[in-house]
Amino acid sequence: MRVSTVTDESTEEPAQSNVERVYDLVRDLAIRFELRPGERVNEVALARQLQVSRTPLREALNRLTADGFLDCRTGKGFFRRNLEVKEIFDLYEFRQKIEIAGSELAAERADPTKVQELRDFLEISRRDDPERTVEDLVALDEQFHEMLAALSGNGEIVETLRRINARIRFVRWVAMENDRRSHTQCEHVAILDAVASGRPAEARQILQHHIDARLEQITEAIRNSYAQIYMNGTRAEAQ
Repeated sequence: MRVSTVTDESTEEPAQSNVERVYDLVRDLAIRFELRPGERVNEVALARQLQVSRTPLREALNRLTADGFLDCRTGKGFFRRNLEVKEIFDLYEFRQKIEIAGSELAAERADPTKVQELRDFLEISRRDDPERTVEDLVALDEQFHEMLAALSGNGEIVETLRRINARIRFVRWVAMENDRRSHTQCEHVAILDAVASGRPAEARQILQHHIDARLEQITEAIRNSYAQIYMNGTRAEAQ
């Protein structure tokens, strides 16, 4: 009897789709702080709650660890990552220095063709789209800042910024839902205008304010989230 060696894509796709679904569900639990910071993830209970097997759940948890929502501790399992304000401040301060350096170089070196590509990207990204998720908004914001850094012509600046973005991505979800997107987009346009016109001092000033404001917003969101977490926890224990 001949044994077929053709992979059944119809079974692979649903499996991958299931991992994506579980990833989204657990990520939402983390964002809404239904998983408290520092809390251990009970995989058995979570699999039962989501009505999934352990395999897609484990894949989703590994992805969430890579994205910074969870920590994986050897021999202990997965934990909701703590939100350390000092760590976030340090990363944003570093991001600010890197982006300012990139913008100053970009004001000297920017290729007009690349500047126009970034303008086109901004024009598309600032359009209202009810289908966009918080994930989409974070990705668009990261893409703008990385494209801006790329105008510097310095690949190390771009790569460093990408690494910083990967480390702060998990916490940006906390604040993005309350983001004043139209104001953010106007600042993006102003930053690009300053760079394109060869005005590094102006680009520096706008970027500094832009990132400072974002840090304040995120810090406040984290504090509010912690207050909400423990207020809800106290109520639940009292019932």
